[in-house]
Amino acid sequence: MAIDRTPISKRCKALGLSPAVLGYTQKKETKRNRNTNSRKKISEYGLQLKEKQKLKFIYGVLEKQFHGYYVIATKEKGVSGENLIRLLETRLDNVVFRMGMATTRREARQLVGHGHFTVNGKRVDIPSFKVKASDVVALKEKSRKSPKFEQIADANHGRTFPAWLDVNKETKSATIVRLPQRDELDFEIQEHLVIELYSK
Repeated sequence: MAIDRTPISKRCKALGLSPAVLGYTQKKETKRNRNTNSRKKISEYGLQLKEKQKLKFIYGVLEKQFHGYYVIATKEKGVSGENLIRLLETRLDNVVFRMGMATTRREARQLVGHGHFTVNGKRVDIPSFKVKASDVVALKEKSRKSPKFEQIADANHGRTFPAWLDVNKETKSATIVRLPQRDELDFEIQEHLVIELYSK
């Protein structure tokens, strides 16, 4: 499987993202070469490609799977770009990150893969598993006393949760109240450019 070994901060700078979006602490900003990327005039294709790379990077999805999400998004009713965002937001690893049970999506993907979480009481170890409205995602009972999750809880103390998740800190679970909306994202994205790129 392909692995992107580019430093997180470098990728964030290139894509115009704050590391906080990915769950990483913002390091002290440097004034050196601050406008490096803004000096170049980016073509329409370049803008479309950058938006696609941004989404893939945020959610940790590789090209083949991402294109699969695009195909599904265009077949569903509604706006294709918003459908694409909804598909990415309802991935199990993203839900685990959103409910504060992982400090980053990468960590959430690893924890899900190790079988620490259940959906409606059934163990699920597939990070790309799609959750639905009324599903309950919970940390397995055996994992609740793990020092690892106590550390994560301390690190995420004070985190705000999206309105589409009803998080219960006591049981370390979350109910998907409804599907996420486009305007609830915590980062800027022009998803219509991604749709335009693929539809050429």
